[in-house]
Amino acid sequence: KFKEDITSEIANSFKNSIAIDTEATGLQIPERDKLSLIQICDEKENVYIVQPDKNSYQAPNLVSVLQNEKILKIGHFLRFDKNALEYFLQCKIKNIFDTKIASKIVRTYTDAHGLKNLVQEFCNKSIDKRHGSSDWNKDINELSDKQLEYAANDVVFLHKIKSELESMLKREKRMEIFQKCLTFLDTRVELDQKGFKE
Repeated sequence: KFKEDITSEIANSFKNSIAIDTEATGLQIPERDKLSLIQICDEKENVYIVQPDKNSYQAPNLVSVLQNEKILKIGHFLRFDKNALEYFLQCKIKNIFDTKIASKIVRTYTDAHGLKNLVQEFCNKSIDKRHGSSDWNKDINELSDKQLEYAANDVVFLHKIKSELESMLKREKRMEIFQKCLTFLDTRVELDQKGFKE
């Protein structure tokens, strides 16, 4: 658990990819709701949970990782997380892999594309999503173990899910269309920030 930012040592320890997720006070970002927590998981399944400074949102070490084009950022429904992180941390996230978009493009045998479904299929684990609707804005030291476990579960399986979906995308020759969707995500987030939600 960290307040404000990760350390520079941790930032420098990330090599090829990280999984990333956020918690917020609600889904109306940035008009009403605020970024509350940022979860990161490295390739060795170390999870770091950061509570940003709610006044300044200064997190230079974290921003250096998000903007590093050499590090892949894996997330599920990055439209929300990218919007929140870019708006509050004043940065531009580069090099992303969105497991929800990948799932919709390649798992056409189902309409269940939630993280819970992907964890079940590819990791054979059942995750408890009941703590999703929590007060994430209270001090990080007041969050319960269950809440922290919930937050960690949102990132800890993403590397495995990404590699499975990537194999499927290549097999079905849908990698190119997936990449085009990721490129469009920048535009989609910009539209969200300008109030064009639908």
